[in-house]
Amino acid sequence: MPDIRVKICGLKEPAHIAAAAEAGAAYVGFNFVEKSPRYVAPAVARMLAADTPVGVAKVALTLNASDADLDALVGEVPLDMLQLHGDEPPARVAEVKARYGLPVMKAVGIAGAEDLPALDTYAAVADQLLVDAKPPKAGDLPGGNGLAFDWRLIAGRRWPVPWMLAGGLTAETVQAAIELTGATQVDLASGVETAPGVKDAGLIRSFMAAALG
Repeated sequence: MPDIRVKICGLKEPAHIAAAAEAGAAYVGFNFVEKSPRYVAPAVARMLAADTPVGVAKVALTLNASDADLDALVGEVPLDMLQLHGDEPPARVAEVKARYGLPVMKAVGIAGAEDLPALDTYAAVADQLLVDAKPPKAGDLPGGNGLAFDWRLIAGRRWPVPWMLAGGLTAETVQAAIELTGATQVDLASGVETAPGVKDAGLIRSFMAAALG
């Protein structure tokens, strides 16, 4: 079985950064979408980033952010990667990469086979793909909705850049998801929470143990 790299997203407290890192997370995610229950202000994220051990990648989740927004964010928070989780077109992904010199991960929502071509399109410009469940049409949040998609849609598929599986993963489902899709990276937010935006160190440890085998 390949080594699995895990991203715990939407972290807001030093204790949960520590729990994720100690359990073997490869990435920690900070959510800068103000309407999300996982939102952190840049000043808070700067402190959390300082608490993140060397070797754990610090990822900023943004949603259709402007250059001004990203300038302020990158200027204040020491980041290793930008995650674009809105409807940014491929040209915008390329612009962000060129402007900030940071790796860019593009989230692509999947509900049916008709959504799969977008993965090939974005693989041509992004450094990584986040293959996530498409949010509900009436929903306010681009991710973190605790929803999964039909993993069979991407079983055996590969792209020319690294990719990460997201969408409703829990300690109980992550191994099945890995086995079916062949994912070597997984991402979650709500699956280690006791309420929206409220992480639990025990759930983080349980998920990491299940994911890493």
